[in-house]
Amino acid sequence: MCQECLNRHTLSRRSLLRGVTSATLSAGALLWTGQAGANSSPSAAPSPDQVMTELMAGNARHVGGVQTCTDFLANRAALAKGQHPVAIVLACADSRVAPEYVFDQAPGRLFIVRVAGNFVDEEGLASMEYAVEHLGVPVVIVLGHSSCGALTAAVQVEQQHVALPGHLPALVEHLRAPVRTALALKPADPVAAAIRQNVIYSMDRLATERSLVASAVDEGKVRIVGGVYDLATGQVALTGN
Repeated sequence: MCQECLNRHTLSRRSLLRGVTSATLSAGALLWTGQAGANSSPSAAPSPDQVMTELMAGNARHVGGVQTCTDFLANRAALAKGQHPVAIVLACADSRVAPEYVFDQAPGRLFIVRVAGNFVDEEGLASMEYAVEHLGVPVVIVLGHSSCGALTAAVQVEQQHVALPGHLPALVEHLRAPVRTALALKPADPVAAAIRQNVIYSMDRLATERSLVASAVDEGKVRIVGGVYDLATGQVALTGN
């Protein structure tokens, strides 16, 4: 975290208490005080538990309307020399979902892979392999979100056999398996169910498909986490199998 973010974090502590416990904030502050700066040593990387504690504390700040990382110029010179992100975020390309804001993180902290529908494809998986193998990132977050257009289209294709234009059918094909699994349960809200199931499906694929990511998971070096971001509230609800 940049020094400006740390300063703002300290100064806004009182207002943060509206949505975050002081214990959680203290843990996050200690983590980033120890890990601040783009040139911190990879050997000093935080544990998955520490990463998730800080990211969820950051999301709580976001929900409360308290963004502490708003100065994106402070660490520009340091970031030019290298990067040591602490989490990979597989996110949707939706313009309303900005992971740095969702988790209140400064540039250089999150390695973000984005595609409409936040699914795992070859290029995205290769990008994640790079971050795991060469940057030592300990956490992968699959981040879905409410009102996802890609999952809405995939549900419509499956239920109503809607014909999509251009290259959209190829994109929706990646979402067919989780959508069918969700619809088989006959949920009250098919789109919401498909969004959640797509997160779970992507998590399972990352953990089981032969790759450097899966190997790191097997070795206990990487944790895969899933969540759904609510556009209306700003809250990330963690999900899993």
